[in-house]
Amino acid sequence: LAVTGLCALLFAVMAYRALGETGGTNAYALIAESLLKLVPEASTCFGKDCAFVDGKTYIVFPPFPALLALPLVWFKGINTAGFIAMSMALWAGSLGLWNRIARHLAVEPAARLWLVAAIGFASPLFYVALRGDGVWFFAQSTAFFFVTLAISEALIGRRLFTSGLALGAALLSRQMSIFYGPLLLLIWLGANEPLLRVNRERITAMVRLGVPVVLALLLYFSYNYWRFADPLETGYRFITLDSELLKSRMDANGLWSKAYVLFNAFYFFVQGFHAEFAPPQQIALSGLDPAGSSFLAASPWLLLFFFVRRDPRTLVVVAMMAGFTGLLLFYHSNGFSQYNVQRYSLDWLPAALLVMAPALTAQRLEWFRLLTAWGIALNVATVLVLALTKAA
Repeated sequence: LAVTGLCALLFAVMAYRALGETGGTNAYALIAESLLKLVPEASTCFGKDCAFVDGKTYIVFPPFPALLALPLVWFKGINTAGFIAMSMALWAGSLGLWNRIARHLAVEPAARLWLVAAIGFASPLFYVALRGDGVWFFAQSTAFFFVTLAISEALIGRRLFTSGLALGAALLSRQMSIFYGPLLLLIWLGANEPLLRVNRERITAMVRLGVPVVLALLLYFSYNYWRFADPLETGYRFITLDSELLKSRMDANGLWSKAYVLFNAFYFFVQGFHAEFAPPQQIALSGLDPAGSSFLAASPWLLLFFFVRRDPRTLVVVAMMAGFTGLLLFYHSNGFSQYNVQRYSLDWLPAALLVMAPALTAQRLEWFRLLTAWGIALNVATVLVLALTKAA
């Protein structure tokens, strides 16, 4: 009952922000406008995340989430609200799909309920939905939904072409999603099938999955060429940063550097919930650490991963998690700004959930409930602190 009340409170916070969204903050509205006008450049910049090249303004992010915003921009213009509401719809769709996937994996109803609560209210998915009026967060809500849809289509629907379409939409929202391709093929094959066998059926399966993904890649390369006359130029290096921290890092070390490894490693794996108090007395609450908390501190229910079954699918998932996290250790930003999350963990979370769900047995449910309740309570504490210290 207590956890139900906390979840209801967090949902009310999302709804409150959706109803109060003023618009004019999400750069995907600018991409949608440029697509409607058939021009590569943006008409303006919403304060940050813009690239200025040869006197023109560009929004550098992959374009698919802008397609979701096209109807809003068509009717209400670039200052439209509604992005948080769309993020909430993607959030709800993701939870519905994970409930379906867990049921297919024979997870008991009570365990499924707690798993859905963990994903929805004690993971970074809640945070990116809450901040869907920002371009980064809306892109991650979109990518998470379409990666989940791709898994569902491969696992339950056994439809590799539609799974590939969903994966294409995900990579056009968040580029690292492309690495889900091998896992989707492995899901379709089944746990007991030999991995190294090559036959006509498997070649056909790879083509069905791969064609829409390749088409999505070609679309992305074409989009880059349209903007920057180079299919491999994403424009990220042209962004003008308004964060003093990130700008100083970029000026000193560039976009990627081993200098960032120690900071990122602490925040990915170690750092806990961190409230800040104003100097000099440090007794007045002033906010939360904008670099976030480690994913194990904020979502301790992820410890269930240590009980997953050891099989080829799990090895692929571990390799993906290590690859995503290991690469981002060298990135200039760990997801800043964020509160009580490491939002980049959403890149590998769908893969982890796929192998974790069957490990949620009756014997482990009590521990899972406790860890999930703690993660939800931390998010409640987060929104309360932010409400007290940040007017927005």
